[in-house]
Amino acid sequence: MKQNAIIDSGVLVALLNKNDTYHHWAVGQLKNIRPPLLTCEAVISETSFLIGRKQHGLGVIFGYLQSGIISIPFSFANEYAAVETLMRKYSDVPMSFADACLVRISEHYRDSCIFTLDSDFLVYRKNGNELVSLIYPDNGAKLIP
Repeated sequence: MKQNAIIDSGVLVALLNKNDTYHHWAVGQLKNIRPPLLTCEAVISETSFLIGRKQHGLGVIFGYLQSGIISIPFSFANEYAAVETLMRKYSDVPMSFADACLVRISEHYRDSCIFTLDSDFLVYRKNGNELVSLIYPDNGAKLIP
């Protein structure tokens, strides 16, 4: 059964860069994921920064957005209080703005897993104390319920 997924910047970079350590893992996970991949503007910004001047990658990202492969259902203007609460709660990690937005998306899209390479998501909780479901590479691909 295919999963709904919320994509983080590290995975997006891995998908775009064939030389990335996690490229083959990330591509392999796509067969188990139902489009669209959900994300937020902060992830697009981080990914754009991380891929740098590789214009091909930037074009691919915007192509994914235009074609609906990636969707941004999140509005920070409506979610700033919840995002701030998450960032304050995890200030010792610390939690990035993008990570807080993704956790908040996972609170709204309860049947979605966060597709990430970031181990900080193993610490984060949604809705106060619930584990965040992940698609995360740990000794091979592992789905954390």
